[in-house]
Amino acid sequence: MSRATRATRALDQAGIAFTIHSYDYDPSAERVGLQASEALGEAPERVLKTLMLRVDGKPACAILASDREVSMKKFAALLGGKSAAMMPVAEAERVSGYKVGGVSPFGQMRRVPAVIDEAALAHSKVYLNGGQRGLQVRLAPGDAARLLKAVIAPIAA
Repeated sequence: MSRATRATRALDQAGIAFTIHSYDYDPSAERVGLQASEALGEAPERVLKTLMLRVDGKPACAILASDREVSMKKFAALLGGKSAAMMPVAEAERVSGYKVGGVSPFGQMRRVPAVIDEAALAHSKVYLNGGQRGLQVRLAPGDAARLLKAVIAPIAA
């Protein structure tokens, strides 16, 4: 597994301190984020998942704890929309440039609005996908928010 991805290069270029952590990705896992949390031996609230959504048809990215679900109404309202829905897999892969299960908020093919659940900022370090299935980066959530120019708000249901 290569540890150099568009995500890790974006973090390097921004001068953000991070560490790389790999684990055995299980494609048959019912909830990939929880499988990552378990494999890394970390609490699910510190292993964040990246969800690709559409708000009124426009792409956006939601980042929240792997054991939580996003409130579509809250998410849409934060971005000035009326409705939000999960992006179909093929579209999420095309927009982000990553395979589902390896979608990182960093180094996507094009910048989309990102919202990080405010609960993530309660931790000094969190894990986010590093741009490959089975690859996570550990970093300060504030650094992730600054790089992504993310909105910080309560988005968990």
